[in-house]
Amino acid sequence: MSVRVLLVDDQPLMLVGLGILIGGTADLEVVGEAGDGVEAVRLVRELRPDVVVMDIRMPGMDGIEATRQATAEPDPPKVLVLTTFDDDEYVYGALRAGASGFLLKSMALDAVLAAIRVVAAGDALLAPSVTRRLIAAFAGTSATPAAPAPATEPAQDSRLIAGITDREREVLALVGQGLSNGEIAERLVISGATAKTHVARLFAKLEARDRVHLAIIAYENGLTPGRR
Repeated sequence: MSVRVLLVDDQPLMLVGLGILIGGTADLEVVGEAGDGVEAVRLVRELRPDVVVMDIRMPGMDGIEATRQATAEPDPPKVLVLTTFDDDEYVYGALRAGASGFLLKSMALDAVLAAIRVVAAGDALLAPSVTRRLIAAFAGTSATPAAPAPATEPAQDSRLIAGITDREREVLALVGQGLSNGEIAERLVISGATAKTHVARLFAKLEARDRVHLAIIAYENGLTPGRR
């Protein structure tokens, strides 16, 4: 079954380029295109895509607000936000809104295909060093003021992780450092399937939407460097 993708960008050339690229793959399918946030939210509700590739700067409703509304839908899509600059305000604002990751528009188009697959699989498109920086911003420890967390998100405190096992705590800490399932398996000397199972259980127990959300929980509970 192919991944159903909605493209959102106010630049027609970007939509055309991505559409042609995705059209040449067997596992991805463009189900719709939108040029602004309002149209994007409407198409999310109408088409129920698996992944939305979302621009940030658009006329009218921007990509961050569109992401917030899209991810508030029942059975929401994964959102992969596109940015022109590596700007903390945009990036952690998008993550707060529910995005699973971000890309820079300067990246090669082929990298976008890989990113869509990563996000569709429930992973996060963030390098470890970027993850740590954004988690700090998300937790309100950076110099940039952070917006209040959506009321629908569970409180991240010690009570939230009280029900996980010691092994799951170890896995959560490694997710917080930006490690993939394969890297976690290597670090803990377990199989890849076992690492994947532990992560899946963490999603369920902690009500996390994706690995970024798990990393934030790890950070706010003192399981990653820089927060004690």
